[in-house]
Amino acid sequence: MKILFTGGGTGGHIFPIIAIVREIRKFSPKKRLDFYYIGPKDEFCKLLLSQEDIKVKEISAGKLRRYFSFKSFFQNLYDIFIKTPAGIIESFFYIFFLAPDLIFSKGGFGSVPSCITGWILRVPIFLHEADAAPGLANSFLTWLSVELFTSFRKTPLSSKRRMLLVGNPIRRELLVDSKETAQEFFKITGEKPVVFVLGGSQGAQRINDKILNILPNLLKEFELIHQTGEKNFEQVRKEAKVMITKDLEKYYHPFGFLKEQELKKAYAACDFVVSRAGAGSIFEIAALGKPSILVPLPESAQKHQLKNAYTYAIQGAALVLEEENFTPHFFFEKLRYLFSNPKELEKMKKAAKEFSKPLAAKIIAAYLLTYLNLY
Repeated sequence: MKILFTGGGTGGHIFPIIAIVREIRKFSPKKRLDFYYIGPKDEFCKLLLSQEDIKVKEISAGKLRRYFSFKSFFQNLYDIFIKTPAGIIESFFYIFFLAPDLIFSKGGFGSVPSCITGWILRVPIFLHEADAAPGLANSFLTWLSVELFTSFRKTPLSSKRRMLLVGNPIRRELLVDSKETAQEFFKITGEKPVVFVLGGSQGAQRINDKILNILPNLLKEFELIHQTGEKNFEQVRKEAKVMITKDLEKYYHPFGFLKEQELKKAYAACDFVVSRAGAGSIFEIAALGKPSILVPLPESAQKHQLKNAYTYAIQGAALVLEEENFTPHFFFEKLRYLFSNPKELEKMKKAAKEFSKPLAAKIIAAYLLTYLNLY
């Protein structure tokens, strides 16, 4: 049996695919199942998938830019009339000879060529929408799919297909680690509350800048684990070294990028998370029952991070600070206020747990195996 995955090529698409593949293997450890992925070129994603023994095929994929400028107009023309048709042709030959039993799409511009090809070749397509508001690609792809999985309740997808609310697939391995072991790994002193600043795989330079702006004040009251992003790490480390005194250095733990084993320890060690508002991060934070402040990326397509953040925050699990309001001192005072009100933090933890759907990957895996008569 062959299962083909496809997606936009970002970590937000790749990590859920990895979570689903792991759950499928747990269900059917002795059955012969081969996993493939087709999507736009991305060396980081290729490395992650290869580590899970998922065979990767790279194709061309166009992207529709929703903002208008002279440059974007011609880029859109090139992508729509050159790159996307080229990707459809490339994926057609690959899927025709591979003959997968089903295609699972995480959506995004990179999944369009393979889903169109799959529909032409009559391969069943299963689609997952991660965000509270669907992107343009998924709004189109719903009509080609036989089943839709959603992360957020009342996702506005116009389709006659059946929709199942399952949550966003997360790697359950992230949920298991002891706080003591994790704190020992990061050399946490235990003298102050621990705040985990999570910038994403590429970091978030503007978040880094705000944190650095008030770093000495933060470290007087909190201990920080700070994922800066690989590209920003050296700059942040050097600036931090100049700004903080010797007695505060032990409370600051910067890292460029946290791999899975390190990330789960960071989650276990912290008391609070500051993060962007990608669906993957939100559902990881919720599953761990961590209170949080979410800073949506304003440039995200169709403002999906903003919609994700407010959909989650309305449950009482997080505070949303839009970037224009994410001023260093306002953020610092919000953090201080929350930690001076333990009952408020407990309410946020409870709301996060109630919102969480840690079994999303397992449910999707069981559903796909049932469809293939392997469950």
